[in-house]
Amino acid sequence: MVRPLRARAAAAVATLAALLTLAPQPALAAAVPGTPCSVFPADNVWNTDISGLPVHPRSAAWLASSGAAAGRRLHPDFGGDPYGIPFDVVSSSHATTSYTFRYAAESDPGPYPYGSDLRIEAGSDAHRLVVNQDTCKLYETYATDYNGPSTAGSGAVFDLTSNALRPAGWTSADAAGLPILPGLVRRDEVAAGAINHAIRFTVATTDTSYMWPARHQAGSVSDPSVPPMGARFRLQAGYDVSGFGAEAQVVLAAMKRYGLIVADNGSDWFFQGTEDNGWNAGAYPAMISQLKTVPASAFEAVDTAPLRIRAGSARSRPVGR
Repeated sequence: MVRPLRARAAAAVATLAALLTLAPQPALAAAVPGTPCSVFPADNVWNTDISGLPVHPRSAAWLASSGAAAGRRLHPDFGGDPYGIPFDVVSSSHATTSYTFRYAAESDPGPYPYGSDLRIEAGSDAHRLVVNQDTCKLYETYATDYNGPSTAGSGAVFDLTSNALRPAGWTSADAAGLPILPGLVRRDEVAAGAINHAIRFTVATTDTSYMWPARHQAGSVSDPSVPPMGARFRLQAGYDVSGFGAEAQVVLAAMKRYGLIVADNGSDWFFQGTEDNGWNAGAYPAMISQLKTVPASAFEAVDTAPLRIRAGSARSRPVGR
């Protein structure tokens, strides 16, 4: 008996939905607030689901070297003003400058948006992050104005519509040669109920090597038992998050699906978010407190080699393809 056309159409839709559920789906990275700019294409490695990747052979050693065995816990490295990394949005009409860089050979010449209205991260790193809403370019500097106006340690310009990586061996405003903004926990994402990207974090000791997608190392030891720049970790799938508040669960879900990327040297298991006074209100102080209870031992390093398509590109192959 031939089924009616409506029934056959419904069956086809159901079959397609089932297939889409089984197939790896690219993330839809949230646009930068105040802009039409997504944070890199959906197939960028920052936005790739790594929940199905195999555990890295050095996972146990990397965890031990970063304090997991000693009881280290997560530390949200952000909060209200001035705690966190700020970013600003400008138009193409904003004033610019050409910085004098300490590491000029590995810095993009610019020009960069510049002015007293643009915030600089408090502390010695003095990062400045600016997105041009008209061009979807991201401008990041390290040690901004450290030696007077229009000086910086290093600087990098990223096209948020592109998967291009920096040249091999080049730093950025971050030691790993990666952009900073894509790895920050943002309040707008938590409020929306989903963080669809990996999160930037630091460890105290890194190896004198780097792994894709990182482009630069700043290691203090040549030791494969400590993680290199670019190493990726995820919260174990079986870690029970049911006792956490809704906001903390959003962050922990991202850590299970997209993980954490070693992007700089710093305190072990400090992960970064935006500078935002809103973190001081509502449910967010409780979220930050709850996240501090998560042990580093609940994580595992993953092998990202199956994702890499080309060394010079951040475009990622979906897991299982």
